[in-house]
Amino acid sequence: MKHIPAAAMLVVLILLLIATVLISVTLGAAHISIRHTVSILLSRVFPGLLEEGIRSSHVHIIMQLRIPRILTALFVGAGLAVSGTVFQAVFRNPMADPFILGISSGAALGVAVGLITGFSTIISLTWGSSIAAFAGGVGATLAIYLLAGRSTGVNTLLLAGIAMNFMLSSVMSLLLYFNRENLESVIYWNMGSLSSANWEGLSVLIPVVLLGTIGMMLFTRELNALTVGDETARSVGIPIHTVRIIVLMLATVTTSAGVAVSGTIGFVGLIIPHIVRLLIGPNHRILLPCAALCGACFVAICDALARSLMPPSEIPVGIITALAGAPYFIYLLKRRGRNVL
Repeated sequence: MKHIPAAAMLVVLILLLIATVLISVTLGAAHISIRHTVSILLSRVFPGLLEEGIRSSHVHIIMQLRIPRILTALFVGAGLAVSGTVFQAVFRNPMADPFILGISSGAALGVAVGLITGFSTIISLTWGSSIAAFAGGVGATLAIYLLAGRSTGVNTLLLAGIAMNFMLSSVMSLLLYFNRENLESVIYWNMGSLSSANWEGLSVLIPVVLLGTIGMMLFTRELNALTVGDETARSVGIPIHTVRIIVLMLATVTTSAGVAVSGTIGFVGLIIPHIVRLLIGPNHRILLPCAALCGACFVAICDALARSLMPPSEIPVGIITALAGAPYFIYLLKRRGRNVL
């Protein structure tokens, strides 16, 4: 397959991102035209551009409800896609992603424990949930390494991650069974939802995703070498064990930030990196930024569908991404056959 030039791909994704934001911000129970939406947004920088006749309630809806939600969708999608790209490079397997490997489950379990024990409300719900998610995600990653033992083989680590995912999901179910008063809220949150997105959550999400993405992009050369194989990476002087730990931790923290504010949104880190890699090639120097833009668009579009498919009800966005991701996962399994690992 002939690859699309990187510059052209970036331009297309940026235009798609702008269109997605403009369309998404107009969707909702209150009908607000794109013209009024643009006027409200521009008035934040140039107050004189606010058109006459725009209701103050519409300004509140755009600035306090829809914009935080869309920004959350964009940064959660970007973080999950970049993290998935890194996981697939480290494990040299297109079916590796934070959701399947149990990283998202670990972060989700951390948040659930924080909510049930009250830890998440000691500081504030946002910061408490974020700390709990970071602890759960990092704990899951460390547990995968311990479970794999001394082996640093990618197959062993991948199997350890899948096993960890099953175990953490079981612990989550057991925890909810004995704390039924929190059952509904935790299960709905665990489905993945952006309905509670706010500016405070963005104050945690945006810095972590930006710093995590920049940190992972500093290792594009190493990721390219790891994708080829350990022997190739060693031959060019790359300390593969150290690099693996660093990039996995960066991807884990980035994933955990998304889980803390949106719950478990699965399969973004699976399908987006694979599709982008097919379109532009395996060079992580361009693959990571393109995956970030594509992941941002994907989650924002899924959230727009979640809000508009069954009004006035809202479908958890994690269900929409799973409906798209699960068939693609089956396709990958069928395509790779015995070469799954």
